Amino acid sequence: MRPAPLAFGVGTAALASFLPIDAFADFLADSKAELELRNFYFNSDYRQSGARQSKREEWAQGFILDYQSGFSEGPVGFGVDALGMLGLKLDSGPDRQNTGLLPVGDDRAPDEYSKLGLTGKVRVSKSTLKVGTLIPRMQTVRSSDSRLLPQTFQGVQLLSKEIEGLTFNAGRLAQNRVRNDSANEDMTATGSGLTGGRTSDRFDFAGASYRWSKALTTLYDYGRLDQNYEQHMFNVLHVLPVGKHQSLETDLRYARSRKAGSSNVDNDAYGAKFTYNLGHHAFGVAYQQMDGETGFPHLNGTDSYLVNYVMLSPDFANPGERSWQVRYDYDFAALGLPGLAFMTRYLKGDHFEGPGGVAGREWERDTELEYSFQTGALKNFKVRWRNGTYRSRNDTALDQNRLILSYTLLLL
Repeated sequence: MRPAPLAFGVGTAALASFLPIDAFADFLADSKAELELRNFYFNSDYRQSGARQSKREEWAQGFILDYQSGFSEGPVGFGVDALGMLGLKLDSGPDRQNTGLLPVGDDRAPDEYSKLGLTGKVRVSKSTLKVGTLIPRMQTVRSSDSRLLPQTFQGVQLLSKEIEGLTFNAGRLAQNRVRNDSANEDMTATGSGLTGGRTSDRFDFAGASYRWSKALTTLYDYGRLDQNYEQHMFNVLHVLPVGKHQSLETDLRYARSRKAGSSNVDNDAYGAKFTYNLGHHAFGVAYQQMDGETGFPHLNGTDSYLVNYVMLSPDFANPGERSWQVRYDYDFAALGLPGLAFMTRYLKGDHFEGPGGVAGREWERDTELEYSFQTGALKNFKVRWRNGTYRSRNDTALDQNRLILSYTLLLL
C-alpha cells in the first residue's frame, strides 16, 4: 500500500475538528514557514568526441515554500507539514536542455513545473512518525538538492531519540520524485556497471547513530531496494582537538552492497577523509577504494554516500577504482569579511577499466566561492558560484559553471 499524503493531511484536519481548540495551541504557536527564492544559472560545456549534445545551458527561477507545524498538546501530538515548489524557465533551448534544472521536453523544456508535498506526523515522547512527502538525508538515501528544486520521496519514516545519545530511524520509501520532475515514479538503482535491475516501489531502511562523546560518533545504516540490492553501511566520525583553534577531523566509511533480486550488484566501498582545521583554514585529504564486480549503487537521482562524491564525476566509483582527493577551505572572516567562504579541491582516480578495455583514468578540479549577507535588508541572501573541470582518458572533457542566488524569507 503506497502512502497517500493528501489523504493523510485531510484526515489530520478532520481530526482537529473533533479536538478542543486548546489542544492545538502548540500546533500553531510552534509552526514555522519560510519561502526560498532560488535563481539558478547552469552551463555545461561537453567537449567529448562525437557527443550528441555538446552544451547544456539553462536559467531558471525557483520558489520553495516550506511549512512545518508544531504538534498538538497531549501525550500523543499530531501535526502536518506542507512543501510547495514552483520552477519557472527563464532561458533554455532544444539543444541546451537536460541540465537538471527543468524537465526535459520532447522539443524544449516546459515554461514551468510545480510540486506539492504534504506530510502527516505523530509524536509520542521523543519519537516522531512521518507519513507522506519526505526529504531523507541518511547514508542509504541522500535526497539531492543541488539544482533548482529538491528531490522528494513518498513514504513513511520513524525517528526516535528515546535514549540519550542514540538516534534510531527506520521506514519505507515507495515513490521517488527527482529534482526536475513533477511526477512521482518507482525507484531504480544507478551505479557504474549495474545491470539486470528493475523498477521498484519498495525501499526499506533502518539505522542508528550513537554519540559516545562530543568527539566520537558511530553510525550504522541498512537499506534494501526490492529486486535490486541491499546495503550495510558503517561510519565513524571523530574530532581531535590539537591546540587553540586547531582540530583534526576523521571520517571513516565502509559500505557492503550485494544483489537482492535480478541485479548484478557486487561492491565493497572503503573511504577515509581527514580534515585539519587551523583557525580560518581547513586542509583535507581523502582516499576511496572500490572492490567487487560493480560500482557503488544508490537510488536514482540521489547524492552518493561516498567521500569522493563531488560535483561532476559520478562519484569516482567504477569497479575496482582507486581515487584520492585534496581540498582547501578558507573563511574570510579572518580578514573582516564574515559570510565569505572559498573552497577548492582536486581529485584523481585510476585502476579501473575504461571503454574498450583501456586502463581508465580521470580527474576533477572544483572551485567554489560563496557569500552570505550577514545584516541589513539583504540578510539571508546568498550568492554562490561553482566551477568544475573534469577530464578522463576516454576523451571525456567537461567544463561547468553554476551561479546560484538564493534569498530566504521567514514567514512564521
